Amino acid sequence: MASSRVPQQLFLQGVAAVYTFAFASLYTQIPGLYGPEGILPARRTLRPQGKGRWQQLWETPTLLWEAPRLGLDTAQGLDLLTLLGTVLALGALLLNSLRHPFIYLLLWIAYLSACQVGQVFLYFQWDSLLLETGFLAILVAPLKKPSNRKGGLSGALPHENLPFWLVRWLLFRLMFASGVVKLTSRCPAWWGLTALTYHYETQCLPTPAAWFAHHLPVWLHKLSVVATFLIEIAVPPLFFAPVRRLRLMAFYAQVLLQVLIIITGNYNFFNLLTLVLTTSLLDDHHLSAEPGLRCHKKVPTCWPKVLLTMLSLLLELTVYGLLAYGTVHYFGLEVDWQQHIILSKTTFTFHQFFQWLKMVTLPTVWLGAASLTWELLIALWRWIQVQGWLRKFFASIQLSILGAATVALFLISLVPYSYMEPGTHRHLWTGAHRLFSSVEHLQLTSSYGLFRRMTGLGGRPEVVLEGSYDGHHWTEIEFMYKPGNVSRPPPFLIPHQPRLDWQMWFAALGPHTQSPWFTSLVLRLLQGKEPVIRLVQNHVAKYPFHEQPPTYLRAQHYKYWFSKPGEHSQWWHRQWVEEFFPSVSLGDPKLEMLLQQFGLQDRSPLRGRSPSNALAQTLNWVRTQLSPLEPSILLWGLLGAVVTVRVVQTLLAPCPLQSSKLSREEKRKQTPKKDSRAASEQAAPNRNSSDSGASRRKK
Repeated sequence: MASSRVPQQLFLQGVAAVYTFAFASLYTQIPGLYGPEGILPARRTLRPQGKGRWQQLWETPTLLWEAPRLGLDTAQGLDLLTLLGTVLALGALLLNSLRHPFIYLLLWIAYLSACQVGQVFLYFQWDSLLLETGFLAILVAPLKKPSNRKGGLSGALPHENLPFWLVRWLLFRLMFASGVVKLTSRCPAWWGLTALTYHYETQCLPTPAAWFAHHLPVWLHKLSVVATFLIEIAVPPLFFAPVRRLRLMAFYAQVLLQVLIIITGNYNFFNLLTLVLTTSLLDDHHLSAEPGLRCHKKVPTCWPKVLLTMLSLLLELTVYGLLAYGTVHYFGLEVDWQQHIILSKTTFTFHQFFQWLKMVTLPTVWLGAASLTWELLIALWRWIQVQGWLRKFFASIQLSILGAATVALFLISLVPYSYMEPGTHRHLWTGAHRLFSSVEHLQLTSSYGLFRRMTGLGGRPEVVLEGSYDGHHWTEIEFMYKPGNVSRPPPFLIPHQPRLDWQMWFAALGPHTQSPWFTSLVLRLLQGKEPVIRLVQNHVAKYPFHEQPPTYLRAQHYKYWFSKPGEHSQWWHRQWVEEFFPSVSLGDPKLEMLLQQFGLQDRSPLRGRSPSNALAQTLNWVRTQLSPLEPSILLWGLLGAVVTVRVVQTLLAPCPLQSSKLSREEKRKQTPKKDSRAASEQAAPNRNSSDSGASRRKK
């Protein structure tokens, strides 16, 4: 029942930071992805079908329906949304007064609006995760700044921890499902504990540290997979443990995993967002939000508290023992003293694991329900402690609304959560299914499961584009971020996500017909469209065909491997596999057939952009000023500006220790005055009584 106001503020600041990176990163790529000359123009997705305005908005919830009313096309409306989202998120990050539910509602609506027209380039799990987290931030953000006046439990509002509990439940669903799907997928690399011997090399955009991690000993890779299963499957139930030290252990385990992923892979804002979710495992006590809590820890003296402390310690030791025993037993850990290594292997079968999953999935649902019930009881107890009938009345309204919203969101989340175990999914309450179906298009909750299967077991598949003027001499087209030139080191570009580079990685996993957008990319490069060229090379002069578009274009399929230690001039080795996309030119029947097959021939007339529209001119001017900057540098500049402002705010803010000392000194000064006043008041009646006694004696 410890207060969690500081973790909630950290959560709100973290969500605002992630929104900032997500909006700014998307803004830099809008012309090439969604502009009139982009790969998948956004205007194709919003075509009126004769429905009413509100019905249209409900079925496809995006503010971009209103862009024509502002004199903007869909891409310009997306520019406006992402710019406003970036500014609002920056404000919420830097100013406490802007961490308001209305601000987070605007941010959520803006990102949901972008996702409705984002098509395949916004179909990532972290986009869904940001939408779900952003909606929870609306509920977590306080309507007004909390007062320090004590009422209830240390002045805590009755309802304030209920929405924050949903953040913990979301973190549990994300991590537990991510661990389970690795084994339910029957991927031989995960079952053989060899996944990390391939992962660092075959992930979408590795960092330079991934090269070094790839060359670690195999036994250490296998032990790391065991640790991953432990952190993702065994530890998440401890998020709801009654012993706070177990929750803190779970917190640091999740932080360790996410930091290691950030170091070795460019996963944009995903790991940062997961770290934001882990704040739900903290409390003010651990963050030293309440002065003196750490230094002056009271030792329990009465026997019930001593007994409770001993039981907590016993439970904690039991959990650690079970985790250690289960890890050694189910993964066959043995120490080879001769070679000084730890051997590991999977000692259970798929059938045994699936039976275990059937047995535990429903209990995890009941665990969440029990934890939520406990939070509701705490909220009710705090409401009872509220003094004053008017305050209690308003507190009851807030508690009723947020309590109902929390329970409803929990029920909705059970539907996608149970996808990993069909039996549990079928036995869920039908009301939960109906509730989920009615709001599914709003993406209030989603199913998760990252790294389900390990790809590239025989080498990292990569697509390399080539252009030519004569059809005989071919020049490779190198992307800014994805592997191409074997001598170029992998980049580090967190928190930016180059969405075209990511989709190029997915395209390499199958034939080009599984990635229809690739045909549109080929068309735009043959046409020499600068917005698309800037997705490949932001500095157009580095693009090999910047003076004249290529006459012919084709794509080759390669396999890439990290170079071995000692080969200082190269980071990669590669080998040609096959042709990925045939050689085509503008007007080629093969290209026209593919465009028609995938519905990429845009026959609707382009809407002219009104030059007299001041808003459109402003958006074009901002785009002109920012386009020369490389997206990752732009985001790092934003990050540097935020850090600078926060440092200045910290230096200018009054020191809390000095303010507390001043308040104590003021109390000390006031205390003698009160004591002397009270003493004089006590002395006065005594004098009066003695005087009256003397007068009576005289009489």
